[in-house]
Amino acid sequence: MGCTDWVPAMPRYWSAVFLPTLAASAVRPHDYLTWLLEALPAVAVFGALLATRRRLPLTPLSYALLLVLCLLVLAGAHYSFAHVPPFEWLRPYLRPGRNDFDKLAHLFQGLAPAVVFRELLVRGAVVRRDGWLNPIALGLTLALSAAYELLEWLTAQLLGDAARDFLALQGDPWDAQSDMTFALLGAATATTLLSRWHDRQLAATGSGRSGRR
Repeated sequence: MGCTDWVPAMPRYWSAVFLPTLAASAVRPHDYLTWLLEALPAVAVFGALLATRRRLPLTPLSYALLLVLCLLVLAGAHYSFAHVPPFEWLRPYLRPGRNDFDKLAHLFQGLAPAVVFRELLVRGAVVRRDGWLNPIALGLTLALSAAYELLEWLTAQLLGDAARDFLALQGDPWDAQSDMTFALLGAATATTLLSRWHDRQLAATGSGRSGRR
């Protein structure tokens, strides 16, 4: 069975939801430089999915989680992560003085990539023993989160004060560590709660994990 037999190359809803949201996020954003810096990763994900839609279509779960992640990123790009309205209203109930929308985004920055990493490791036959699959996916997700934090640091070094909204530190000296922690928590949630669901979808590709020890 070919990889295009089991699932559409890329769900039609992806473009139908992502492109209008991207366009809307670019209309009068909080700051155009911040919008550009924040939106670029979402656009890169969209481009990568388009480029691989025939050669390596992902499972429906992976596509759905990546779309949620990109929508969160675009919301943060439009308002800046320190000013997303729903979390402004929640400030008194979460951490007064701080908008915690970025923590939700970083949770999904761990949750979505962990599922994608699981998928690539299985379908590429990289992991031969079941017991190693989730720990390796967790490690790769944490590495991705750390790489993004390093990219934020490099951007701040290059742009100085112009990158303040992009960093969205909001006075927290441990923001980078907190972001990585939420990404790791998201990855752990994915590997703990979604693995069986994901495995069933992987089995439909002919890349199921049954029988590997």
